[in-house]
Amino acid sequence: MKVSISLAAVAAVALTTSVATAQDREGWPESFTVGTASQGGTFFAYGSGWANLVADELGISGGGEVTGGPMQNMALVHTGDAAFGMTTMGPAAESIAGTNPIAPGIQMTNACAMFPMYQTPFSVTTLSSSGIQSIADIPAGARIGFGPAGSTSDTYFPRIMETLGVEFERRNGGWSDLGGQLQDGLLDAIAFAVGVPVPIVSQLEVQTEITIIEFTEEEQQQILDTFPVSAFAIAADTYTTLESDARSVSMWNFAIANCDLPDSFVHAVVDIVMSDNERMVNIHRAARATIPENWDKNEVMMWHPGAASWFIENAGADIPADMIHGG
Repeated sequence: MKVSISLAAVAAVALTTSVATAQDREGWPESFTVGTASQGGTFFAYGSGWANLVADELGISGGGEVTGGPMQNMALVHTGDAAFGMTTMGPAAESIAGTNPIAPGIQMTNACAMFPMYQTPFSVTTLSSSGIQSIADIPAGARIGFGPAGSTSDTYFPRIMETLGVEFERRNGGWSDLGGQLQDGLLDAIAFAVGVPVPIVSQLEVQTEITIIEFTEEEQQQILDTFPVSAFAIAADTYTTLESDARSVSMWNFAIANCDLPDSFVHAVVDIVMSDNERMVNIHRAARATIPENWDKNEVMMWHPGAASWFIENAGADIPADMIHGG
């Protein structure tokens, strides 16, 4: 009799647990994609990494998808063609305002903030053999690669170069492709707005001698006065090429979620990414900034309710109700 009661109790607990799990996952998708950027850049490495981590932890099929970067990711997540994506604050602000070049006039307000990622520094890389050691050394008509069309780099770096008085020929392409063109002498420089270390730059400095150009104090201040960026220093230990910290500017990146995704699903995803920073750093060193206290770096997007609840509960985040989607 005791055995039968025990078995019945076990069955009841199992049934209760099963029902609870089913309720917790109500409305969850069977699979998901994370909009990243081109191969050879940090978005792709970082995004594919956390997509695979979440898929493994939740037992759901998911992965990173090659895209045109922040601007396209805002569009994909807004429409629901991608559940998640990654964006930079400048492109996010333009997309919400309806000035995203992918869909001019459409305010992309159905892409919600999910968690802070890292800062994107702006830097220029050349071959040492070019003799270009500074922004002032860049010759008129220089062929400069700005990354994929619509990327953060392509959106802002040409404007920055024009502000600094550089005359150039604009080239676009994936980071790996542009790295090959630089090596082959088809480009004079690549202007990166990518989280560091940039995979293709790390690869280039192993294969050839490169120069990573920093901004002068005057150039940095001119950029700060003109664009929505912050002062930043690329640490000397980021690349073997650097002998000291390199003066730069940067924009924050955030992971984004379609605002209509179930709160419990987004909460679970945020918990996996934010609760174990060492695991994220193993995916990419830029994730050293993927920590709960950086929640306040979002001043542009509405928060997904599921993400907001995680930061309020676990990071003491003071997120105003009017900054939470549907709040």
